[in-house]
Amino acid sequence: MDSRLAARLAVVAVVAMLATVGCATLPENTTRTASHAIVDTANTKLGRFEQEQKAAHPDQSGFLLLGNGLDAFLARAVLAESAERSIDAQYYLLHNDLTGRLFISELVKAADRGVRVRLLVDDMALEGRDFGAVLLESHPNIEVRIFNPFSRAVGRTSQYLTRFGSVTRRMHNKTFTVDNQATVLGGRNIGDEYFEANPDLAFQDLDVLAIGAVPHEVSRSFDKYWNHPLAYPVSTLVKERPTADQVAQARQEMDAFVAAQADSAYLTALRDSALAKHLRAGDARFYWGQAKVVADNPEKLVRERDQAVGYRLVDQLVPYFTGIKQELIIFSPYFVPGKEGTAFLSSLSERGVRVRILTNSLASTDVAVVHAGYEHYRKALLRAGVELYELNKQLTPEQRKEKKAAGGSSKASLHAKSFVLDRRYLFIGSMNLDPRSVVENSEIGVMLAQPELAGGMAEWFDRNIDQLAFRVKLETDADGTERLRWYGQKDGEPVVFDHEPYTGFWRRFGVGILSIFPVESQL
Repeated sequence: MDSRLAARLAVVAVVAMLATVGCATLPENTTRTASHAIVDTANTKLGRFEQEQKAAHPDQSGFLLLGNGLDAFLARAVLAESAERSIDAQYYLLHNDLTGRLFISELVKAADRGVRVRLLVDDMALEGRDFGAVLLESHPNIEVRIFNPFSRAVGRTSQYLTRFGSVTRRMHNKTFTVDNQATVLGGRNIGDEYFEANPDLAFQDLDVLAIGAVPHEVSRSFDKYWNHPLAYPVSTLVKERPTADQVAQARQEMDAFVAAQADSAYLTALRDSALAKHLRAGDARFYWGQAKVVADNPEKLVRERDQAVGYRLVDQLVPYFTGIKQELIIFSPYFVPGKEGTAFLSSLSERGVRVRILTNSLASTDVAVVHAGYEHYRKALLRAGVELYELNKQLTPEQRKEKKAAGGSSKASLHAKSFVLDRRYLFIGSMNLDPRSVVENSEIGVMLAQPELAGGMAEWFDRNIDQLAFRVKLETDADGTERLRWYGQKDGEPVVFDHEPYTGFWRRFGVGILSIFPVESQL
């Protein structure tokens, strides 16, 4: 969630500070070498598996949903173990924690086997970690690029001011593609809170493992970002070079760390995973259907906002949304629909489409300013018949502080970004329904034309929503006053709240203050 916090800091900072801050400069990025996905991979292990699977499903792609964190990490690890030619990894956040180190270890082991590894990471959370990136790139088969970097010549805080509007636009994409034959994409970054390695920080998230045409489309998107002028080789940004002794020591420390985890509860759980056994045996069940990868063009991040039409993911989704006839279900941890989105969702509801939205409650989010933006649109949506649900989960102040300390990520109890359209189409990706995802950041996702998966998601929503969330209703009191009320369950019994559930006066008051600031475009 770093970009939101950074944007908020920049917007509310005293304008006079601009006069005292020098401009930040970046080195020339003209020496980078273009490279592209390796496409001649049909003879790899994954290539042969994909051909065997597709024999019964010609002209279709196969999908495996990754709904829990263990399976999501396991899928990436097994794919990395299977890599023979290439790994292309693109992430907004890559933490230096247990799963982050295990992830890097898998990349290094693949590179040791001769696999070409391209790692592209947004610069938002890499402060102080440049030398680690340089050490990683010292491997002859690994190349690391940093997207939309901050200048290393001055502090970051000043750049939030002097470069506001550029460094606040981030690469939010999350993809992991092996041998151009299999890919994982969705809502998860690389970090313990995304993969159930720390129960106190566990997300509810969703990825999809895809084979068939989807990996090829993801590779084409990756290449656009990898070869874009905003993608800086780490060697261009950091002139310090590690000695042979430093490289050897870093490798020894990494190997020792991984070995020390061999009997840990987390690695034991990974080894015992049913999915692990099925993936390694090659008999995991895939669902088959048509799919379309939708992605922002990286040019979106350097274009003026009103000149980005044609580069935006959201434009590619318009035909799907305008074609909805009966039902729309939205999962979005950060939901700020804006005037246009509110009008569109209201129009769907008013013509008979059932619209249901699950987002975080004020008690379950760690980014109150986003909730302040969402509050502006609740009553209008409810008046139009849209059904709003807010996660029934309480975070203590200590938990909220711990989440922010864990890299400042967009950590909230709900993190999945998914839409179900008429129980026929299912979207999974990195995009929230808010101005930051739609306008400011870059995103990627896949629209699956797979009624079995889409219908299964909708049925899951039907069965579980009353236990998982509060339904927000707009009711008129005897005196004619409209009031919001939250209907849910506590300890299995019905409960009704007249204000934001599980929140104190000062938290609600603070959100009210934040809602005054004109920062919606950065939410």
